[in-house]
Amino acid sequence: MKSDRQEQQLKFTRRALMMGAGGAAVFTALGARLYQLQVIQTERYRVLSEDNQFNFLLTAPSRGRILDRFGVPIADNRDSYRVVMIPEQAGDAEEALARLGGIIEITPEQRDRILRNVSRAPRFRPVTIRDDLDWGSFAAINLQTPDLPGIIPEVAEIRNYPSGPAFAHILGYVQPASEADAGDDPLLRHPGFRIGRTGAESAREETLRGAAGSLKVEVNAFGRVIRELPEQSNPATPGEDVRLTIDADVQRFAHERLEGESAASVAMDVETGDLLALASTPGFDPNLFVTGISQTDFNALNQNEYRPLYNKALQGTYPPASTFKAVVALAALEAGVVNTTERVSCTGSIQLGNREFHCWRRQGHGRVNLRDAVKTSCDVFFYEMAQRLGIDRIAGAARDFGLGSAPDIGLAGVSRGIVPDEQWKLSRYGQRWSQGETLITAIGQGFMLASPLQMAVMTARLASGRSVSPRLYQDRPMDQGQALVQNVEHLEVVRDALRAVVHEPGGTSYYTLGGLGVDGVEMAGKTGSAQVYSISAAEREAGVRTQDELPWRLRDHGMFVCYAPADRPRYVVATVVEHGGGGSRAAARPARDILRFLIERDPSGAGPFGPDSGGGQPT
Repeated sequence: MKSDRQEQQLKFTRRALMMGAGGAAVFTALGARLYQLQVIQTERYRVLSEDNQFNFLLTAPSRGRILDRFGVPIADNRDSYRVVMIPEQAGDAEEALARLGGIIEITPEQRDRILRNVSRAPRFRPVTIRDDLDWGSFAAINLQTPDLPGIIPEVAEIRNYPSGPAFAHILGYVQPASEADAGDDPLLRHPGFRIGRTGAESAREETLRGAAGSLKVEVNAFGRVIRELPEQSNPATPGEDVRLTIDADVQRFAHERLEGESAASVAMDVETGDLLALASTPGFDPNLFVTGISQTDFNALNQNEYRPLYNKALQGTYPPASTFKAVVALAALEAGVVNTTERVSCTGSIQLGNREFHCWRRQGHGRVNLRDAVKTSCDVFFYEMAQRLGIDRIAGAARDFGLGSAPDIGLAGVSRGIVPDEQWKLSRYGQRWSQGETLITAIGQGFMLASPLQMAVMTARLASGRSVSPRLYQDRPMDQGQALVQNVEHLEVVRDALRAVVHEPGGTSYYTLGGLGVDGVEMAGKTGSAQVYSISAAEREAGVRTQDELPWRLRDHGMFVCYAPADRPRYVVATVVEHGGGGSRAAARPARDILRFLIERDPSGAGPFGPDSGGGQPT
């Protein structure tokens, strides 16, 4: 029998062995775990640790510049101070904005926008609070950042339009991408990134955009960036520059010359088709849209009766009025329905059925030939030509000279205008064409509509005799077109008549212009007045006799197309002044001045505007 003492020693020994075994098992497990963590999973936890210490930020690319034909930037980028919020670091967004509101002004409108964006975006994604801060505000925010968690001041690039309204309708503007535009593209959701909305900015978006990069940064426990590691980053790829055919100086001059009017002017190189100016006034400052235009400013633009947001050069359509008569004259000669010696008697009107069609000169022009009819803009002569040609041949000539179709210049929204004929009226109104409509079509009225761009193309084709096409981007091939006339002598007759409009007594712009104003250089041109409203008999009895006595919106549109030099055409200008009254009074002088500006810059007609010109300022 074992004694009690021996029994107790045996129990103690078993317990000690069990505790020792248990301890050994625990230490073995701990060792195994440590081995697993420190040896087997070293790489994994090193990566996780780095992920907590380092982060990658998406960097937006610099947007490509837009240059004029000489390489002058007309849209570029500049540094901008801004402040963004990272919601997951900021906590309560409303409280964060309240704290920031003690340093910079945040309007209720801006506050609502920011909170709306915060609610829609993932909480890790930065949301822009304010762009384009002044230095004082930016510095103040930097000083207060320890008390502003999740509020990040930073320096970014922003789009810049140095000439403001003068190029607004050509360039368009950029804005943040909408939800529909952005989709899942992280670049389009970057707070500093903008996409083109209108104009060349939108049309050449893919070229200008570039590609995003990434910047490795070291962050603290709160996620705040404490160091950038550019050597371990992938730089963004800048967008490419886009070069236009526009001459910045001509564009600015045209814009300034039309200032105060609701107007448009298009300048074009006859030989190359290069568009040198596309002015539309009044304009607007595209810089306002980049940083977010206020509702007050937008309402002011949108409610302006001169329609500054509307690109009249490309989208505005007007009856071409008497500027179209030169095309009808050429068509009549080509068709053999008139010759250069035949005279038509103008007594001030003609009778067609039970309707009387008046000439603009109520007392009539007497007996006029084709040259005199173009020079004096005799309506009766063209009523006669309309009856001889018929609407189909008139419409065909209009299309040959660029009317009735939208020129492809690489911008959206270019108007097609209207060239009416029998089929067009039947499909549009379900009605048959009338002979009276043929008469008024021949003088550029009725259903016919054309944009200032189309009028410039029409004039360039009259000046050159070729189907020259307009070009806005220098990387697009030039299209000098095919010959449009069968008999060059016919073209010379019409061009001589257009020269007489300006340089001979009786010409409709002789007393207004009397010439180009450049020694040794003559110009050719044609006036036009598109009727908007007919003064009623009751208004006449009440004393309303002239356009000046009508409200502005009821006055005629004035237009003038011209080119120079008259003997070797190189530059074309087409100008429309909305509700400006007669073309000789409202549009001839601004058009002549723009044409003269072009000639004085290139008096030889073979200088820097030539097809091979690629850079450098004109001398």
